Amino acid sequence: MYDLIVVGGGPAGLTAAIYAIRKRLNVLLVSKDLGGKTNFHLELPDLEGNWVIRGTEVVDKFKSELEYLKFARHREPVEKVERLDDGTFIVYTRGGGELATKAVIIATGTRQKFLNVPGEREYLSKGLCYSALSYAPLFIDKKTAVIGQGDLALRSAAELSTVANHVHVIGPSKEALNTPLGQKVLASKNVTIMQEYQVTEVLGNGYANRLRVKSPAGELVEIGFDGAFVEKELVANAEMVVDLVAFDENGCIQVNCRNETSVPGIFAAGDVTSVYAEQVLVAVGEGAKAALSAYDYLLLML
Repeated sequence: MYDLIVVGGGPAGLTAAIYAIRKRLNVLLVSKDLGGKTNFHLELPDLEGNWVIRGTEVVDKFKSELEYLKFARHREPVEKVERLDDGTFIVYTRGGGELATKAVIIATGTRQKFLNVPGEREYLSKGLCYSALSYAPLFIDKKTAVIGQGDLALRSAAELSTVANHVHVIGPSKEALNTPLGQKVLASKNVTIMQEYQVTEVLGNGYANRLRVKSPAGELVEIGFDGAFVEKELVANAEMVVDLVAFDENGCIQVNCRNETSVPGIFAAGDVTSVYAEQVLVAVGEGAKAALSAYDYLLLML
């Protein structure tokens, strides 16, 4: 039986696993890959990478350690976590594995809802990205586009409007625009709102530089840009504990300041939780906290 199983190989999971190893816990990180969202980043023809705080140096260091420590990782998706009557847990993997552990950290992140239109996968990370909050500083005096219906899109548009020459917001709903954030975006002079428009195709030449969009009346229009962001709903990858722990109204795992969930012995960290801001360095810090909290929990059992 393991002392701790960390589910998820992104910034939070990697950090939690390394911290647990250094606490000399018998730990196993279970994930289909290592690196999480740091494996994807925006590329632009004239990218000034020094403007972006990536946090990848820390994550890459932890990733290298886990790749070396093969005994501490298992590359396979997790299907379910079950709590036994004695307070221990079984982690079930997709290949049929059953891993026993005294405690669990869920650090599985979120997934972005895709547009599912021609050109999207071709230009993914090449002028088309999914985190305006990370890359907004790259678009000073440039033309940008944000695609999405709700608060996430409007939040991104509001930040981009403070630096970009112009922002097209494609697809916001009437309800979202009636919020205080929506009213702020509507009042911005360098923002064009294309309410309830739909993207039909992503176009470009090596890098994405145009969107073909359709109006509610069916009219097709092309929008040019230097960078575009898909800011649709984020979905927490928490299906393996859906019947175990408490969730917030957005479908994220509820945690307290010690990264404890509603179930003793289950901790959570990073974007999968209710913590503020989907940022790499935030996830790294949350992963460290979760590992330290799990260690305190396990200390009575060691």
